Amino acid sequence: MAEDPIKVAPHAYKVLLENERVRVLEYRGQPGTKAGMHGHPDLVAVAIRGGKVRFASPDGQSAEAELEDGQAMIFAATVHATENVGTTEIHIVLVELK
Repeated sequence: MAEDPIKVAPHAYKVLLENERVRVLEYRGQPGTKAGMHGHPDLVAVAIRGGKVRFASPDGQSAEAELEDGQAMIFAATVHATENVGTTEIHIVLVELK
């Protein structure tokens, strides 16, 4: 697994809860906020406040996504870097599955 997002981007990620089954993270990023290459296990995420995000993979490819307020998403384990490329703060709650 890649680096922990809490170590890579403590300015953007905060642990809200952790136990033997899940780890719940809060992500907050103003426009331009970047989180270097990091990894997550399988997770569920809910965009409290959405926005435009650029995801970059370890092989150098990137993709942008527009997240809607209240949007719920599920992701397989992933490694990526992120950047808020929009004009508003993004606020997401991530539930990493153990």
